[in-house]
Amino acid sequence: MNNNKKVYRIIGRWVKIILPFCLLTFFPFTMKAQVGDYRTDLAIGVNGGYAMTRLSFTPDVPQDLLGGVTGGLTIRYTCEKYFSSICAITAEVNYMQAGWKERILDVLDEPVYYEGDDSDPLRYQRRITYVQVPLLARLGWGRERKGLQAFIQLGPQLGFYLDESTETNIVQGRPTQNTRVSSVVAQETMPVENKLDYGIVGGAGIEFSHPKVGHFLLEGRYYFGLANIYGNSKSDYFAKSNQSNIVVKLSYLFDVIKTKNPKIR
Repeated sequence: MNNNKKVYRIIGRWVKIILPFCLLTFFPFTMKAQVGDYRTDLAIGVNGGYAMTRLSFTPDVPQDLLGGVTGGLTIRYTCEKYFSSICAITAEVNYMQAGWKERILDVLDEPVYYEGDDSDPLRYQRRITYVQVPLLARLGWGRERKGLQAFIQLGPQLGFYLDESTETNIVQGRPTQNTRVSSVVAQETMPVENKLDYGIVGGAGIEFSHPKVGHFLLEGRYYFGLANIYGNSKSDYFAKSNQSNIVVKLSYLFDVIKTKNPKIR
């Protein structure tokens, strides 16, 4: 019965995510016969960038942002210009380095050292790699073929676990000179339990287009995960263990299909 309730909660969350997304994405199609300017532009390309990630634990785990790389393939279909807004759908398949980096300090906010060793403070970080698949509704304003365009995009994202690795110098049972202010250490020996990650991602950026070269995009994104990497039942240690990240990325797209319309600039 508990498993069924968990499945229903996940389905309910996805309905809340996907329904507004679908309304935003497909609304322009319903209006094109009235005021929209129809498009059938298809562009594909690559993207790459830098991600800064942390996990939200309950009980709390002090952390700094963990840096990692991300990159993959992008496909974009532009369907319409509705008034001044250029409407499109963007999908990606990306490799992503996520995880967390612990801030191990004492009550005086000083690094913690082992007895007799002042050269190497206690450190711990866990890197989790995913294949991420975002599906984004996009609105842009500006030039489509030659010049600058500003844009925003929003939608759901799935993440499929690949592997994880740990970098640490912590030795269980070895005495330290000073005491860690946080006693929450269970996560340091727990492997990832839930292999599927999902959440909401949104971004904003600028695009420079040239008709003979293609499209160059600079974008900042924020991802908020709705899934926990550990179990969150009453018998589990953590009530919450979801990830969030900030990504800055560059993309290059080239046109595969372009709408034949001399009015498009």
